Amino acid sequence: MREVGQARPAKVMALLIIIKPKIVDPAFPTYIFRLKPKEEGIVYFSFIGYFTEQTTSLFLQVPKSRNQTSGLGMGELEIDKHVQYVLAVEKKKDDFESLVMEHLRMNGAYWGLTTLDILQKLGSVDQDAVVSWVMSCQHDCGGFSGNVGHDPHVLFTLSAVQILALFDRLDVLDIDKVSSCIAGLQNEDGSFSGDIWGEIDTRFSYCAICCLAILHRLDRINVEKAVNYIVSCKNLDGGFGCTPGGESHAGQIFCCVGALAITGSLHHVDKDLLGWWLCERQVKAGGLNGRPEKLPDVCYSWWVLSSLTIIDRVHWIDKDKLAKFILDCQDKENGGISDRPDDAVDVFHTYFGVAGLSLLEYPGLKAIDPAYALPVDVVNKIFFGR
Repeated sequence: MREVGQARPAKVMALLIIIKPKIVDPAFPTYIFRLKPKEEGIVYFSFIGYFTEQTTSLFLQVPKSRNQTSGLGMGELEIDKHVQYVLAVEKKKDDFESLVMEHLRMNGAYWGLTTLDILQKLGSVDQDAVVSWVMSCQHDCGGFSGNVGHDPHVLFTLSAVQILALFDRLDVLDIDKVSSCIAGLQNEDGSFSGDIWGEIDTRFSYCAICCLAILHRLDRINVEKAVNYIVSCKNLDGGFGCTPGGESHAGQIFCCVGALAITGSLHHVDKDLLGWWLCERQVKAGGLNGRPEKLPDVCYSWWVLSSLTIIDRVHWIDKDKLAKFILDCQDKENGGISDRPDDAVDVFHTYFGVAGLSLLEYPGLKAIDPAYALPVDVVNKIFFGR
């Protein structure tokens, strides 16, 4: 028996059944799976690409309803106040924080809107207004910028596509135009540039692969070369850097592991070695850091935890202490989550804190997919139409 996230509360056993005739994408070397829990009928397994065609069957554990009492008994998530904080951030356009982040507004919108969706409050925003603004940031090349009047970049293009996916509005896109733009950023060695200026980073590999997978256009790139480039960035400690030889960093590890998961290439990851490096990121206070000897930061509740989830090593950390650390970083009066307790809150850390709690199965939150960084129900709609 192979367990995912050992010792998680409220589980039922399920058999993973491969449906061999149905393939997501011509360049997607994996099959769609479904889970058949003994007690809950058929549900679809959302982590597309995590198992290869050599897989026959696996026993997994499937979470029941998150409305049940959780084992995380160390504080309350201020859901209503976080919703009000995110909505207030959207309305502020003239304060200092908004001005210095103007060029990143597309990322900020993704962080805020995904937070609202995980909190089951996405209906609080004007969907048509958001979609209209997103499309106003698209350029003739097909890519998206961080805001109106700024240059397009693959980072913002992924956020734009993710936002449209949240609202189930991918139909407004000229998908071939967007995918051609992204495919044009792939270099001969398999790496990806972020934009026309040529900076290379494994973040951009993840953005390109994730975006094309969501659009069902992975066949527009050389997936084998893309995977080989990512593997060339693997280090002796099991982690990954931004380029070959670059220092291992939790953020880059998420990008590389996420991209390898989406392409069905996790066999390139030494799960025990990487899992050890990742679990060593937990400090005494319960939080996680991104590199050795650094302070804990709520954002790594996502970067580290998502990677541990993908490689099935979440049980190697103290999940209760991590949840307490995240909850201690809340502004309980005005909403929002900060990097560390008593620091100023921002929408970036609010999203990654809430997303981390979702991975920890905090009650009342939507489940989030650790590779696509979107709620599981959104991913299911993309790949299964349900």
